Amino acid sequence: MVPESLSQRARDIYAQGLALGRNPRAFSKVGDCGGTPAWFLGPFDLGDYELGDYSGLQDVIDFYAGSYNRDSLAVHNGFNAASILASIRANREFCETGEHPLSCEFRVNNPSLALIMVGTNDKYRVAEFEGAMRLIIEYSINQGVLPVIASKPDNLEGDHSLNRILYSLALEYELPFWNLWRAMQSLPNAGLQDDGAHMTWAINDFTSAAAMRAGWPNRNLTALQVLDAIWSQLHNDE
Repeated sequence: MVPESLSQRARDIYAQGLALGRNPRAFSKVGDCGGTPAWFLGPFDLGDYELGDYSGLQDVIDFYAGSYNRDSLAVHNGFNAASILASIRANREFCETGEHPLSCEFRVNNPSLALIMVGTNDKYRVAEFEGAMRLIIEYSINQGVLPVIASKPDNLEGDHSLNRILYSLALEYELPFWNLWRAMQSLPNAGLQDDGAHMTWAINDFTSAAAMRAGWPNRNLTALQVLDAIWSQLHNDE
C-alpha cells in the first residue's frame, strides 16, 4: 500500500526538481473531484483530525503544511487523464494563455511531489488512458516534480485494466506507487458507496473503529503514510 523504498531514479527526479527551485515542502494533487480539500487531506491543515496510534504522522503533516487544504488547479470534477493536459480545461482565473491544468498547477504551487490520482473517469476511454498517463508522468518528470502514482479504489471498467496500467507505468518509470485499491479491500463494500465509484465518508478520526470502516478516512490515512514514507527517505538522503 505504501512505497517501501524509493528507486534511484525517483531520488534523481526529486534532486533535479530541487536544483530547478522546486519547493521541498509543497506537494500538488492531480485528479478529479476526489482531490478537493473538503474530501481529501484538507482537515490536516485545519486541525480537524485525530491521529491516535498514528501520532508519528504529525511530523509529515507539519512539514507539508499548506498543501493539504489547498485547492489544486489540476483537480476538477469530471477530470480524466486527458483533461489534465488539455489547455481548454485550465482555470482562466489563475492560468496563463496556453497553460493546461498541470502546467498551471506546477507554476503556481511549485511542488516537489505530485499525487497523481486519475482513472475513475476513464472507464469509457480505456484505450487512450495509457498514452495520456505517459504524458502526465513525462511532463512531471521533465518539470522536476516527482509523480506518485495512485491506484483507484473502484473497478468501473469491469476488469481492473486501468489499475494494471497504473501499476505497470509506476514500475516502468520507477516511481512511488500508492496502492489505494489494496488498502480499501478489507472495508465494507471496499470502501465504496452503492454506485461503485464514490467512497464512503466519515470524519478523520483514526481512533474511531466506526470511522475507519469508511473509505475516506482510509484514503486520507494512507495518503499521509505515503507522503511520510517518501519524505522520510528523502530526508535521510540529505
